[in-house]
Amino acid sequence: MRELFNNLRLNINNGNTLHTTSLLLKVFENIQEGIMITDAQMKILFVNNAFEFVTSYKKEEVVGKGPKVLQSGIHNREFYKEMWAILSKEGNWQGEIWNKRKSGEIYPEWLSIMEIKDENDNVTHYCGIFTDLSERKRVEDQLEKRAHTDSLTDVNNRFSYLQKMDLLLNEDSKLNEAQHAIFFLDLDRFKQVNDTLGHEIGDFLLVDVANRLKRLLGAKDIVARYGGDEFVLTLTNLRHPREAAKFAEQIIQEIEKPIKVNNQEIFVSTSIGISIYPHDGDTTEELLNRADKAMYYAKQSGRNRFSFYFDELNTDANRLILLDSEIRKAIDNRDFELYFQPKVNVEENKIIGFEALVRWNSEKLGFVSPAEFIPYAEETGLIIPISEIIIEKACEELAILRKAGYSKLPFSINISSIHFQQPNFLESIQKILERNNTSAHNFEIEVTERTVMNSDADTISKLVRLKQLGFKISIDDFGTGYSSLSYLVRFPVDYLKIDKSFIQHIVNLADKQAIVDAIIQMAHRLNMQVIAEGVESIQQLNQLSRMGCDFIQGYYYSKPVPIEELIEFLQFWEYEHQGEIES
Repeated sequence: MRELFNNLRLNINNGNTLHTTSLLLKVFENIQEGIMITDAQMKILFVNNAFEFVTSYKKEEVVGKGPKVLQSGIHNREFYKEMWAILSKEGNWQGEIWNKRKSGEIYPEWLSIMEIKDENDNVTHYCGIFTDLSERKRVEDQLEKRAHTDSLTDVNNRFSYLQKMDLLLNEDSKLNEAQHAIFFLDLDRFKQVNDTLGHEIGDFLLVDVANRLKRLLGAKDIVARYGGDEFVLTLTNLRHPREAAKFAEQIIQEIEKPIKVNNQEIFVSTSIGISIYPHDGDTTEELLNRADKAMYYAKQSGRNRFSFYFDELNTDANRLILLDSEIRKAIDNRDFELYFQPKVNVEENKIIGFEALVRWNSEKLGFVSPAEFIPYAEETGLIIPISEIIIEKACEELAILRKAGYSKLPFSINISSIHFQQPNFLESIQKILERNNTSAHNFEIEVTERTVMNSDADTISKLVRLKQLGFKISIDDFGTGYSSLSYLVRFPVDYLKIDKSFIQHIVNLADKQAIVDAIIQMAHRLNMQVIAEGVESIQQLNQLSRMGCDFIQGYYYSKPVPIEELIEFLQFWEYEHQGEIES
């Protein structure tokens, strides 16, 4: 290559137009690398086509000028001083350098510079050959981003978060001053959204949540998708832990806002656990582990809330292990019980049926609230065998009720969305009914609004089939899920069950009254009847009666009771109300 340049130099200097010059110029013009040739005083004599393409400068714009026209300003004087020292000593230099195009755009290139000397060893020319690295850098940046970024949400992935946290804590361990808060977030009932609305909607929701979290963070804070529907955040440089509590409240409020998908609104919430560095741990692993435990505590305490880590949570972790073991034993031994709460016709003051509610007394754990073991069973999939046990026991206890002389009172049974979505759901229910020689006409199926919201063909088919078998269908917790009501027209629904959160404040809050009244009127227009649950006072009962509510359920009449007490309750009701029981 050096000999080629020497030949070119001789031909340029001599004005030679021989074939050799023509051939060399053709090579230079067609080579992909940019080439610049200067004289000993660094005046540009020649550039090739590739130079023009990369820099956007035409030959006539740079010939006679110096290479400084390309300097980006990124490198300081020391950089160029060192470059020229190596070039003078070794006769060549190569390395990565940032230059500037005619447009002002800064770009990276790999540059090789060599001296061209005459026969007396005097430098007569310099030749620079460069390759534009812009595309390579872009690809490298993309690969780097993929390695450290969650492909769905475009926030940090788990690996990147752990790496950044380790670096942060390593730096702060030297300063021994900073306080940071680690937040572990889990979206409440996200699996139900995925199961009922589909993974595409679930992915859209995760992206939206990630964007909301990013908007809350400062420049030095860190957010990552840790896996599934779990996110982790680090709020850096706290002055006081109360800042972490305030920030957790902001997260909850932000995620509570409806997410619009296909002209409908989806509502989700989040449970948050918080650990504080260095109080709760010195390492990323310790801090995450403790924030995770605090998150589970928040979830078990009712969801849509936050909790700081405290030492007793280590005991709670042991309880979770024991809960898993005991719930599996309870499934094997069918240790669950059913309690029953009456539903009363408001206008006629007549009992028309009962809701069957599951209870569990564990030998080792004592009474375990359904608010604790049902969510855990749903998360682990154990809700399916539990649900089948509940249906089986409802059949058995219905037979006891019939023997006591009450032949027309149906039981309503809550069906988990996870159980409902199983391909063999209908088949398993039919087998249980056949095994107990009983009819579907004796039961109502209660499904939540979230379970049926997707309104897909499979959901509609199952509901229709349930109706054909003889079941009544009730939508439970109505008003707490999704605002779109168009799906109701498509479903063979008999009852809407208004959630107790609306009934609780119906006497005092006008907005709750308006919602309940609207639900009742809408349901009646759609030929459905309305059940209000959670009624505890005569004032609530009277208000619902004025609104035209059909049925009442709640502590005002009775708490949930086992089958023996239920029969006693019915006998007392007959005596008090002169036989006003559905027959």
